[in-house]
Amino acid sequence: MSILNDHQTICALATASGGAIGIIRVSGSDAITIVDKIFVSTSGKSLENVAARSVLYGHVTNENGTTIDETLITIFRAPHSYTGENSVEISCHGSDFILNEVLRLLIRQGCRQAFPGEFTQRAFLNGKMDLSQAEAVADLIASTNKATHQLAMGQLRGYFSNELNELREKLLKITSLIELELDFSDQDVTFAERSELLQLALSISDKITLLTQSFEVGNAIKSGISVAIIGKTNVGKSTLLNKLLKENRAIVSEIHGTTRDVIEDTIQISGINFRFIDTAGIRQTHDEIENLGIERTYQKLSTATIVLWVIDMQPTPDEISEIEEKVKGKKLIIVINKIDRNQFTLPIDTWAISPTVILISAKYNTNIPQLESAIYQAANLPEIRENDVIITNIRHYNALTHAQEGINRVIEGIHLNLSGDLLSEDLRECLHHLSEITGGAITSNEVLGTIFSHFCIGK
Repeated sequence: MSILNDHQTICALATASGGAIGIIRVSGSDAITIVDKIFVSTSGKSLENVAARSVLYGHVTNENGTTIDETLITIFRAPHSYTGENSVEISCHGSDFILNEVLRLLIRQGCRQAFPGEFTQRAFLNGKMDLSQAEAVADLIASTNKATHQLAMGQLRGYFSNELNELREKLLKITSLIELELDFSDQDVTFAERSELLQLALSISDKITLLTQSFEVGNAIKSGISVAIIGKTNVGKSTLLNKLLKENRAIVSEIHGTTRDVIEDTIQISGINFRFIDTAGIRQTHDEIENLGIERTYQKLSTATIVLWVIDMQPTPDEISEIEEKVKGKKLIIVINKIDRNQFTLPIDTWAISPTVILISAKYNTNIPQLESAIYQAANLPEIRENDVIITNIRHYNALTHAQEGINRVIEGIHLNLSGDLLSEDLRECLHHLSEITGGAITSNEVLGTIFSHFCIGK
């Protein structure tokens, strides 16, 4: 999809199929004129003559004058619309036949079917939002829990953009002072002390560092926190997964080695997504397929943030040492299962391998809420508020990382007393990368096409 606005009027279904009501969006300079050709208001008014934000009741009719549906028409006039263009929303009954027929009539009258994300793309191109806010629209639609919803809403409302604007103002201040000195270099004029420039550059670097560091939390919230369930065969890993998911997702059997492949699914705990991975039981076996499953267990273990080590009897010192080696750098929770029939007499809580030990019976659902609470605590996430600026987008993170490199070269250059023209080059590079986030430096059709192609049609 080209990012260039071809000024054609576009239309698309904006609601999911199968609902009681369906909404069709129309946007472009001819939107009102085109809809007026297929709509008959019960009041007899022409859409061309009604005020903006008016809602009219009437009928959509086909070429033969046959009524297709009773509808409500909402009028938005440029620039006071989502896209910044003349726009119309047609509210119909949710029949697939009705909706398709209305779209067909619109296209017959001169509309074009919208590409995925084209309404939001036009909003960006018409200055209704910057690129980071446009991307937040897609994140808002895709949000699956309270945390991702709050982060998307905050970004859509411009909290991230405001932070970037403040950084941009500081960078422009440094750049202007340095370039003024370059303009008056033959007169030996100083517009700013190097110590003042250094403090400004350090404050910019500190802020960018905070933003880039937030990506670890933001990415975990957006993608879900990975939790690997490991242990020997037949200790109850699959039973535990089923209890956590509240459905029979994994096969449970007394036969050793039943789970031969990785099983993954997602649940919410306290509004955060956790991706649980049930792995093949770790044991010595000559079964080639089971060994492949055990190999995948170790692969998934390497990518997990939290590890649940499920045991049903006292492990040996060698087993403890092996697990300790495998989970270095991860949050480990020791889950002692089958407490309904096993009694532990050794001091499990004195193991140095993990301070968190939860006793459960997966079969009888005993202490599962306590385990969920321990998993949430192990994630160690900060409390998320709507006005928090937390980076969740890898594109933003990469741009901030490049901006950080640029401002760090400026700081180093000030320490080395480099000339203003060298400092100015690095400052402009830093400004460029920050502007990439909001779209100020975007000129590539390919980049914008990639971003908006991930949107749903109608948005």
